[in-house]
Amino acid sequence: MTGEDILLGIALTFALATGSQILANKLRVPALIILLPVGFTAGALTDVIHPARLVGPDFPALVSLSVSVILYDAGLGLNLRNLTGRTRGIVLRLLIIGILVTFFAVGGIGPALFGIPLRGAAMIGMILVVSGPTVVGPLLEYVRPTDRLRRILIWEGTLTDPIGAILGAVVFHAVATSHRIDLGRGYQIGQFLISMGVGLVGGAVGTTILWLTLHKLRLGETLGTLAQLATVILVSAGCDIARDDTGLIAAIFTGLAITNLRGMDMPARRPFLETLVQMIIGLLFISISSAVTPASVVPVLVPSLILIAVLVLLVRPLIAYASARGSDLTVGQWGFIGWMAPRGIVAASTASAFSATLVAQGLPGAAKILPITFLVIVGTVLLYALTAAPVARKLGVVRSARTRPLLVGGARG
Repeated sequence: MTGEDILLGIALTFALATGSQILANKLRVPALIILLPVGFTAGALTDVIHPARLVGPDFPALVSLSVSVILYDAGLGLNLRNLTGRTRGIVLRLLIIGILVTFFAVGGIGPALFGIPLRGAAMIGMILVVSGPTVVGPLLEYVRPTDRLRRILIWEGTLTDPIGAILGAVVFHAVATSHRIDLGRGYQIGQFLISMGVGLVGGAVGTTILWLTLHKLRLGETLGTLAQLATVILVSAGCDIARDDTGLIAAIFTGLAITNLRGMDMPARRPFLETLVQMIIGLLFISISSAVTPASVVPVLVPSLILIAVLVLLVRPLIAYASARGSDLTVGQWGFIGWMAPRGIVAASTASAFSATLVAQGLPGAAKILPITFLVIVGTVLLYALTAAPVARKLGVVRSARTRPLLVGGARG
């Protein structure tokens, strides 16, 4: 690409990312509903925003660091005081049961639906276990369910992202190195534990750095935000260098630890960081969706719609029922949990990174991974965005209109 093409591509990507989110705000819909088709259309009409041409082979590394910043910000919103007793047990069951059931369900029906080998279906299954706060959060703000439901779904969506990404990396390496799924002899479980360990060590380092800079040096808002960004990028990059995809664990652990440390007075509102995260989300979705071509979508369109139906109507309700069984959740509450599992940025980013490598290695069906993931993201976000509010009202789990959340420690409005 020429210098003019690169400048045009960068400017167009920023313009589309910002314009799509403004339009989504005015329409009162999740931004992904606008971002994904806009990026897809722009990618079909022009080559200048295609990440492979605009950024080159370094795009997956930039995506990894960008997602780390997003997950760090999400970790800052996780207060352990709100995750107690039965709520904690429900979240843990949603994580464990959700990952296992989704992985085996998609891996089981994938070969028949898409005509791909089992290892390709397993890769798609692990990619689709994640949800994410970037899509769950805006949907819940619109629906306004009860506080407990909101906490459960936010915790689940935030924690599945790094865990799913690590498990996705484990499955990816099993497929890429042996051309088969080999989870026996404890080898892959050991690989997962090692990855978790590297991420947690990185998170501990990041927490220590931020405790020193924010608590001891007492930096102001501007320098404090810069210190957070620099620390998250440094620690995440270091972890990813040591072991692939462990930077996400480090980022979310750092955010979770910082917001729960005694003596740390983190503001409830973080305008600059929130703005940066919003921009990163827009840029990533425009860039990733532009890499999906119409020619790659058409062959998997109908099978992907069937997969979405299975995920929405069978898999997610089963996960919610199994997780809520024996708890104090009402039928309406677990019913709403069973109707809230959109896919988001981590699914898109992992699909983009893993599929490119598997295609280059010649794995049969690898070229279908990204378009299938793209369609599942679009389908689930659109479906839940259109139906979550009426379903919540029908189930009686909407917070009273007179109830307003109280933000303690935020800036004056």
